[in-house]
Amino acid sequence: MEFFGKTRIAIIDREKCIKEKCGYICMKVCPGVRMGDETVVVDKDGYPVISEELCTGCGICPKKCPVDCITIINLAEEKSFPIYQYGVNAFRLYDLPLPQKGVVGLIGKNGIGKSTAIRLMAAQLLPNFADFETKFTYEAILERLSPDLKNYFLTLHEKKLKVSLKPQSIGKIPELFKGRAGELLRKNDERGAIGEATLLFSLQNMLNKGISELSGGELQRLAIAVAFCKDADLYYFDEPAAYLDIKQRLSCARALKGLAEEKRVVVIEHDLAVFDYLSDYVHVLYGQENAYGVVSGVKAARSGINEYLDGFLKEENTRFRDHQIKFSAASSGEAASGTIKFAYPLLEKRFELFSFSSDGGSIREGEVVGILGENAIGKTLFMRMIAGVEKPDNAEMLSSLLVSYKPQHIRLEGAAEVQELFAAPGLDQFISGQSRRKLNVNSLMDKKVDTLSGGELQRVAISLALSSEADIYLFDEPSAFLDIEQRLEFADLLQSVIMDSKKCAFVIDHDLVLLDAVSSRMMIFSGEPGKSGHAAAPSGKREGMNGFLKSVGITLRRDKDSKRPRINKPDSALDREQKEAGEFYYYEN
Repeated sequence: MEFFGKTRIAIIDREKCIKEKCGYICMKVCPGVRMGDETVVVDKDGYPVISEELCTGCGICPKKCPVDCITIINLAEEKSFPIYQYGVNAFRLYDLPLPQKGVVGLIGKNGIGKSTAIRLMAAQLLPNFADFETKFTYEAILERLSPDLKNYFLTLHEKKLKVSLKPQSIGKIPELFKGRAGELLRKNDERGAIGEATLLFSLQNMLNKGISELSGGELQRLAIAVAFCKDADLYYFDEPAAYLDIKQRLSCARALKGLAEEKRVVVIEHDLAVFDYLSDYVHVLYGQENAYGVVSGVKAARSGINEYLDGFLKEENTRFRDHQIKFSAASSGEAASGTIKFAYPLLEKRFELFSFSSDGGSIREGEVVGILGENAIGKTLFMRMIAGVEKPDNAEMLSSLLVSYKPQHIRLEGAAEVQELFAAPGLDQFISGQSRRKLNVNSLMDKKVDTLSGGELQRVAISLALSSEADIYLFDEPSAFLDIEQRLEFADLLQSVIMDSKKCAFVIDHDLVLLDAVSSRMMIFSGEPGKSGHAAAPSGKREGMNGFLKSVGITLRRDKDSKRPRINKPDSALDREQKEAGEFYYYEN
């Protein structure tokens, strides 16, 4: 039975809406209201509500709204009813993915419904079909579903299918469990896998720590291990690579690939190289962020990812983006031999439990140096010394150069609303406008700083750092909380700013695709995490990447169509060939 619904979507962002303070301009300018229709009404909480049935899609109210909180979308085609909608004039999701044998990856922008989809599939949410008046019985829900989804939800309801979910947000774990990490793991070890999980996710040194003492990376690995140890038929992992370094991401990916040999696994991930390495099949989620999302049919991993990058779904005959995401076959090579912009001496810093040293080095005009290494090995410490925030034990960092520093942990103070941050002196207004547009910060200008999500805060901080008048730009893990498109937009922006202005930048990150896209040269950090770290001087990109990839045991190739970096399957013919040739970072063209 088909259920056809509205072809118009009205979204009101209640976090931005100022209600009666604007005099309900949306009601005053609405042609429908002027003609006596209830196209816009006010609900019991004082918020305007737009009737999607009566709205003509004229577009007047979004233009007149003083805080840009209204979005009206005219869908190009008639859709079935949403499988779930959060409320009146709120985000809605069309269709759901289906687990397959192996790993199914969900790819799409932030705010497009990926986490909502797996919460529905894990029965943390129940389908409501955008009907807020009816309390659906489970039988009524099943009647409205397609045959495949009906079979899945019936099996789930009859408890013939057990689900394990690693949620996106791990910050609440310390609030829910007050004991030690080992206790939480033992409590959830339903299939006797605690020993295997401890080795796979390197938990040996953290099992006796209190949950509240764990770092973000430790908490993430524990959350993955807890989900891994549960006895389930279907495992959902929402952004497992967040907070992990490259070595940990690869270990996690290998563990989940191994799990998928016996179980079904569904993964959401924004690290494109890890996502590609993990996935056997892909569902593309498209639509408009924070408005609506549509789940595509299932696709083979390579073709699904390439269709996502192209912005065009072949089987659906749907274009959802007006441009392709492109990769250069040459990536970002060596910068032209220009003037040295900044030089630093050999650096040393000792703490009670950690010691750090670095070779002396320099960075040139128009150059971006990418920084690679494990967590807790001194990368942030090095950047803080370059920024003048931390003092070396053995040298004075004397420089008259201006520094713009986007730290790993962001704190934006001194402003109630985002727009106040961009009104501060010392910002390049041209770059500010460009970065706010490309990173979609303009939509956040009226939001209060303390209400921003992690991804929103990151985009604001990146835009502010890029806009600041400086000689050297420092970015510590800019990819955190950003989706694939936002990461590559940042790479393009940074390259443009640095090359055009002949400035320079250091970038710490764990996303190989981002670092490959943005870096001119590389700095490789080595040592023993949590005990000692050493930074080599910046080296040629091929030399640096080749050495690092060899240390973690992987080889890279470029996709023949999209030119995106791809991790070779372990022990594949190409993997063996590149290792034998000593070329871990592609072959020279």
